[in-house]
Amino acid sequence: MGEPRTTASTCCYCGVGCGVLIDSEDGRITGVRGDPDHPANAGRLCSKGLSLAQTAQSDAGRALRPAWRPRREAPLAPVDWDTALDHVAARLADVVRRHGPDAVAFYVSGQLLTEDYYVFNKLAKGLVGTNNIDTNSRLCMSSAVTGYKLSLGADGPPTCYEDLDHADTVLIAGSNMAYAHPVLYRRLEAAREARPGTRWIVVDPRRTDTAAMADLHLPIQPGTDVALFNGMLHHLIWEGWLDPDHIAGSTEGFDAVKRMVRDTPPSVAAALCGIRERDLCQAAEWFARSPATLSLYCMGLNQSSHGTDKNLALINLHLATGQIGRAGAGPFSLTGQPNAMGGREVGGMATMLAAHRDIASQTDRAEVAAFWGVDAVSDRPGLAAVDMFQALETGKVKAIWIACTNPAHSLPDLAAVRRALRRAELVVVQEAYADTDTVAYADVLLPASSWGEKDGTVTNSERRISRVRPAVAPPGQARADWRIVAEVGRRMQALLRPGTPDLFPYRTPREIFDEHRALTRGRDLDIGGLDYELLETRGPQQWPFPAGQATGLARRYADGRYATASGRARFQPVPYRPVAVATSARHPFHLTTGRLRDQWHGMSRTGRIAQAFSHAPDPTLDMHPADASRRGLADGDLVRVASRDGAMVLPLRLTEDVPPGSLFAAMHWNAQFLNSGGINEVCNAAVDDKSFQPELKHSAVRVEKAELGWRIRAAIAATDQEDTQRLRAALRPLLAPCGYAALGLRGDASRSVLTLTAAMAAPDEAWLDALAVALDMGASPDVLEYLDRGQGVRKCARWEAGRLRAFLLAGDAGHAEPLIERLLSAEPWSGSRLRVFTPEGGAPARDRTVCQCKGVPESAIAAAIARGADVAALKATLGCGTVCGSCVPELSRLCGASRMSA
Repeated sequence: MGEPRTTASTCCYCGVGCGVLIDSEDGRITGVRGDPDHPANAGRLCSKGLSLAQTAQSDAGRALRPAWRPRREAPLAPVDWDTALDHVAARLADVVRRHGPDAVAFYVSGQLLTEDYYVFNKLAKGLVGTNNIDTNSRLCMSSAVTGYKLSLGADGPPTCYEDLDHADTVLIAGSNMAYAHPVLYRRLEAAREARPGTRWIVVDPRRTDTAAMADLHLPIQPGTDVALFNGMLHHLIWEGWLDPDHIAGSTEGFDAVKRMVRDTPPSVAAALCGIRERDLCQAAEWFARSPATLSLYCMGLNQSSHGTDKNLALINLHLATGQIGRAGAGPFSLTGQPNAMGGREVGGMATMLAAHRDIASQTDRAEVAAFWGVDAVSDRPGLAAVDMFQALETGKVKAIWIACTNPAHSLPDLAAVRRALRRAELVVVQEAYADTDTVAYADVLLPASSWGEKDGTVTNSERRISRVRPAVAPPGQARADWRIVAEVGRRMQALLRPGTPDLFPYRTPREIFDEHRALTRGRDLDIGGLDYELLETRGPQQWPFPAGQATGLARRYADGRYATASGRARFQPVPYRPVAVATSARHPFHLTTGRLRDQWHGMSRTGRIAQAFSHAPDPTLDMHPADASRRGLADGDLVRVASRDGAMVLPLRLTEDVPPGSLFAAMHWNAQFLNSGGINEVCNAAVDDKSFQPELKHSAVRVEKAELGWRIRAAIAATDQEDTQRLRAALRPLLAPCGYAALGLRGDASRSVLTLTAAMAAPDEAWLDALAVALDMGASPDVLEYLDRGQGVRKCARWEAGRLRAFLLAGDAGHAEPLIERLLSAEPWSGSRLRVFTPEGGAPARDRTVCQCKGVPESAIAAAIARGADVAALKATLGCGTVCGSCVPELSRLCGASRMSA
């Protein structure tokens, strides 16, 4: 037995960048806690962070050794590392020779470490000679980046987390912080408790848990943010609530913006937004007259064909009122991924060079080329994410290397993405998990290390660089991302530029970081004074941190000097423009997408544990009850949602949290859990003309009832994560033939049940036979079966050691829920086994878990509230909200709803 050890590292989920303490023993991660010494979270973690250890306690589903397809239609077959690396290098070099460097593309991830990103960028731009390297950060942060650069002169928020403690007014726009950034949201709640006069304004079409806690909720029509902010600025100008000294001394271009917003008075803006004019004016007054106003915004602003304009219109408000450069004030873009910032720092995107240099600048290109020791860096702009896959489909790009991301699920217009991957001459996928949607298209699979195994740095939303340290070794033959890229790079260099000095001499991530920081000297993100030793001794640090400084800069532009050539911030006139794909009589609904509280991205990690499904067990399409009533739809109906680009079927969930005319679906479910690629099947591929970020937050769709009368429910108890992965792999091929099908998990760390919900237009006996085989329902005394072919009814159940292990209900599936509860309880079966087909009491309503940490169901919370409990009493009596606190916004909302109905 090895000695238990604790490793300080950083969480791998959102851009908050929480410090974690990883407990491990005998090469296995055994627990995760928040690091009380990390300045980003001071020991707090959300439900996702607290469950990290469980996601890492099994190698099931991991990519454990290199693999390739000897021919395109063949399955992936294991090969040794040298063979895989030689093959990738030779194939990529051949494409470069035959078609030129721009026939190769790299699509990487905001979940890579900075050191990984740096080597990928150097391989693409330094060795291959193409700027065709982009990242899934394009899907979440590029509009914010472009907005900062156009207005303030440089990428990077001017704010810091300490500003949450000092803001008197907080404007939250297009962000459900309670779900997407729970630790920051808890800090914001604590600040409001300490300073009760703090006001929250939330701009969101939906009544999210964040919006429910607002002092003023502005439920604008999707895509009308620019109209809102321009209307607010018009009102501020009219009332004289500006900061003339800041405008005159620190900005330029205000007159053009002033002329532009004349056409958007509050009455016009409110009508466009679908809100009350007095609410718009109230928001404007609070924003301007507050001693300190902080804006927090995320995908609702960024993921839009006019995302940059939305960012600029909001920043215009800050510049006009001087709400920037001091404690509690400023525009703060909340980063979606753990290292989207670090990727931008090293230039790992198609539209930038290392250390925030510009591809269009000859001087910048020459500096990078000289530093790397290459002849030149290409002056041809690279292909951003959506364009990259369109070029792959048309044949302009021949080969693509995808690392740590899942474009076959996350990009818009998934049908086109799949066509592109099938057409490519070479698809290299570098991935920690062997079963993502994109791996199905890989010609070569390179197994990479994952969280808990990686060594390097990441940069969070407040420009704070933290160390990521390995607690355990990677499983199987998995390797660090940077090492894989460097190995291929050395081989390609020998083929393309023989005899030249080694571009990839790295032996440790420390050497890569030192090279990266040398490139930043003299830049706006100068970290010349920061190295691994300082990070080890003094902990996470913010940039800029130039040599000779004692600490990094927490808050930027406090002196009123901005990062533009003139030193003045630039107002940007951005008129309101409607969304790229408007609703119509044929597609009358606005569809928005977003996150759930306990899931992450495509669920390759969170989808491995049952607790992550406890709060939202199934995919749904959310609709207002009035819209459903007009269309003869009911809660739970299967509906077909269709856009101009695609369609899919989802169960309907009726809720007044979405306004009439709008719909909502979570982004997480994909082809590993559904018989489709997820909600991006219907999302259009329109992009912002400045940031090239796709409009994932809005699609025009129609909804109609899916005529799928034959329903199937099945479930099987899993013994552990390996068993869960095995069963999921057996069931996954059965999803495709269905009109609708979804896999889910129920349970907790001690016991989980894999569930299948499916529907077809008519019975399919061959499919049912295959399902029975997958559930091990063969002939046995422990298998009971009922069959009525005439009615399309088939019921099967299997026992193991006197306990129900699995069941299948086809054609008559209404009593599945009690059987799932029986599987979860693992109680010995008593009485006649025939009762499995006709359980007493019918089907109870599903009891959703509100508090994942303590496993507290909604029914227990509702009962306590009915007895008069408030949030404090719920914490004291039930324990909910006392661990990570992610459920506290919902507890507050439930208590508030009870008071409203009393």
